[in-house]
Amino acid sequence: MEKQSRSMLALVAVSLVVAMLPSSQAAYGGDGLSKDYYSSSCPGLLSFVREEVTRKKNETVVTIPAVLRLFFHDCFVNGCDASVLIASPNNDAEKNSEDDDSLAGDGYDTVNRVKARVERECPGVVSCSDILALAARDVVSLADGPYWTVELGRRDGLVSKASDVDGKLPGPDMKVKELTAIFKNSGLSQWDMVVLSGAHTVGFAHCTRFYKRLYSFNSTHETDPWFNQAYAQQLMEACPRNVSATIAVNMDPVSPIKFDNEYYTNLVNGLGLFTSDQVLYKDNASQKIVQEFSANQTKFFEAFTESMIKLGRVGVKTGNSGDIRRDCTAFNH
Repeated sequence: MEKQSRSMLALVAVSLVVAMLPSSQAAYGGDGLSKDYYSSSCPGLLSFVREEVTRKKNETVVTIPAVLRLFFHDCFVNGCDASVLIASPNNDAEKNSEDDDSLAGDGYDTVNRVKARVERECPGVVSCSDILALAARDVVSLADGPYWTVELGRRDGLVSKASDVDGKLPGPDMKVKELTAIFKNSGLSQWDMVVLSGAHTVGFAHCTRFYKRLYSFNSTHETDPWFNQAYAQQLMEACPRNVSATIAVNMDPVSPIKFDNEYYTNLVNGLGLFTSDQVLYKDNASQKIVQEFSANQTKFFEAFTESMIKLGRVGVKTGNSGDIRRDCTAFNH
């Protein structure tokens, strides 16, 4: 994936044991998160995570959106508990759901690599859910986005069911009212929804996710009239009517591998890829926020940091409500 100019659109080739908490953590009580949760039990944690995430990102920039999207999908379904990482022999875990089936393998691989490193350094201490939260922060930072202090102390969930995913995640065809309801279910506001949608400044999407906007929008317009016409033509060339389900395009046609505020400027210019993107500018309820972030990247970064911290608190398991997995892909036995 290479950086493009505004006139170009690039294609993207697309035996476990129950861990015991150290006494210093057990005494914490488990009723909240702490910024220095592992300061004594795993003092090198932040460096371990950063080094492994950087190594993976240098192998493929897909790591950036893959990890970020993985964190979002995890938190929106039963909270930030790493349940999306579970690999079920019966193919009935969260990752096997229709909505999670498109999650890039590089996201899972990143977390598993970090976990392996952390287990060598601090065995049985750090949860997979905390590792995913840290990795999500690091990929944003490594893509020139903001850096924030991640609250820690999550335990890993004990349940992962594909059926739990239904109706929990934002969809590409949703309008502002529907999107707001999805976020509200996780205790997040409409403001948070517009802010966190800015994560679409990195990453890619398969043509099948927005095909309808190009070729069968409604009975009056074959193509969504909110599309910038030149952009729609570029998308049609990249995603012809008989396009393969494996073909994908960048979410942000301007700066696809840089975390910036270009996403919002794109919306102002009719370059939103999904309906759920473009409606943020189209709807009066969210238009002013889009305009503010388009004009002020610093404000967007500050807001994104705050909303990511809020997202990281959703449905957190602490104390006896979860485990610390030795292997992120399987429950402890």
